[in-house]
Amino acid sequence: MSQALVPRSRSLVRRAMGAHSAVWRVDGVLLVAVLALSVIGTLLVWSSTRTWAAGAPTGMVKKHVLNLAIGWVLCGITALADQRTLRIYAPAVYGVSLLGLLAVITPLGSTINGSHSWILLGGGFAVQPSELAKPALILMLSALLAEPVPGTDRPRPLDLLLCAAAAAIAMGLVMLQPDFGTTMVLAVITAAAMIFAGLRKRYIAGLAVLALAGAAAVWLFGLLKPYQIARFTAFINPANDPRGAGYNSTQSLIAIGSGELFGKGLFHGGQTTGRFVPEQHTDFIFTVVGEEFGFLGAVTVVALLGVVLLRGLRIARRSEDRFSAMAVGGVVCWFAFQTFVNVGMTIGIMPITGVPLPFVSYGGTATFANMIALGVLQAVHIRERPF
Repeated sequence: MSQALVPRSRSLVRRAMGAHSAVWRVDGVLLVAVLALSVIGTLLVWSSTRTWAAGAPTGMVKKHVLNLAIGWVLCGITALADQRTLRIYAPAVYGVSLLGLLAVITPLGSTINGSHSWILLGGGFAVQPSELAKPALILMLSALLAEPVPGTDRPRPLDLLLCAAAAAIAMGLVMLQPDFGTTMVLAVITAAAMIFAGLRKRYIAGLAVLALAGAAAVWLFGLLKPYQIARFTAFINPANDPRGAGYNSTQSLIAIGSGELFGKGLFHGGQTTGRFVPEQHTDFIFTVVGEEFGFLGAVTVVALLGVVLLRGLRIARRSEDRFSAMAVGGVVCWFAFQTFVNVGMTIGIMPITGVPLPFVSYGGTATFANMIALGVLQAVHIRERPF
């Protein structure tokens, strides 16, 4: 029997590597850019955790490499699915993500860094369902808005209402944790989906007014935690409390500025080694780039992320159906907004928010979500049929 399996396995390998195989139709530029970001991120995680992590100096980086390996497998599985499969399973994926968000607010959930956003699995591993809600919401909104009003490119009113309801449920559950950063990302994803669907400008303006009114209500009714309010006040003037609410911003600027043009070299950053910047392996990993690789290293990371965004826009423009274009567009807006917020908060142009840098920051669930999104981009690219 084992001898009979050998020709069959060889046939599968031959088909997988054949001239018409999906392996040769992936977006190589996008793949290389993400791979480069993953390698850079691994080095940065190693540098920022080697002096304190359990099992130091390689304890944390080993977990990061394992997360990346799982993430690449998830990317490959997603890339093998065609658009019809993604569209059919979008409601199920969205439903599972809601179950995860509901589980967090039960006794199964755990609080880390002020947010009740985690489910501990043991062995040092945890799941953050709000991260998986990002690709799930993108697929759900794209599926709902895939069919416009016949003869037009405008979305149907009922579909818009369903989209608003789907987004409101997800964002509401995330705000209960509370996780303001992820809520903002979900809001941007929702707005992008409705704009891509062809929503009229006056309705877009109305949604913007509602969003501002909602933000004002959150502030006025005291729905934000004290530490979240402190982050906004510190953003306005971090010098008012450099040892308290403004500490993160102050130390971030010191770390990035000290790197100058070429940086201090990997493992030689004083701010990084001394752990002056909190959460430097996750939300503040860009400070490690600035300190140890300097301005040129920071520009390189931003440029690689720019390549990811540009390739995503290219895939969206060449998509053969509305669902694919909207799904890819949603992923691009997600990555673009999250990159801007993460980099912006480290250089002082955005308030401190718990948002990781795509493909670079340490994180299990965040890495899985990013790789699933990359798989969506590749799935659409593999099956595109441009005129």
